[in-house]
Amino acid sequence: MRDAEEFDALYAACAGRVVGHVYALTGNRAEAEDAVAEAFMRAWQRWRTVRETDSPEAWVRRVASRIAVSSWRKAFNRVRAHRRAAVGQGVPGLSEDHVALLQALQRLSANERRAVVLHHLNDLSVAEVAAEMQAPVGTVKTYLARGRRAMAGLLTDAHQEETSHG
Repeated sequence: MRDAEEFDALYAACAGRVVGHVYALTGNRAEAEDAVAEAFMRAWQRWRTVRETDSPEAWVRRVASRIAVSSWRKAFNRVRAHRRAAVGQGVPGLSEDHVALLQALQRLSANERRAVVLHHLNDLSVAEVAAEMQAPVGTVKTYLARGRRAMAGLLTDAHQEETSHG
């Protein structure tokens, strides 16, 4: 019974954060939810091992990210076609700034996007990001610097286009 209670507590504490993380990586909420559900299922199947890790949440987040990226690669053309069809359709609850942020994140390399999301949206330290990405701290700092620089340009360009059309 203790296993189920511990697992339920982990799920309650972090499922929303992990979905938000994967959504920021993929830009697709349904895929994010599916990937996180799959990751929690795998965590439950390996619970005795997962609960002994330094951070079960990081384990779930890492697995969910891998599942989503794999799924995203397989369905890239389908998703791109869907996004084209959805252009101009408003999504309730999403501000223009939120949409611009997600679009800018999608333009980054996978490593830059992951580092930016983990550090800025999940509030992990650079050292924690490095551990999760299994990369040296210096490499993560480079990803963050490049990602921020690219996003600043993308978000500035988006703002300038918006003000010139408005």
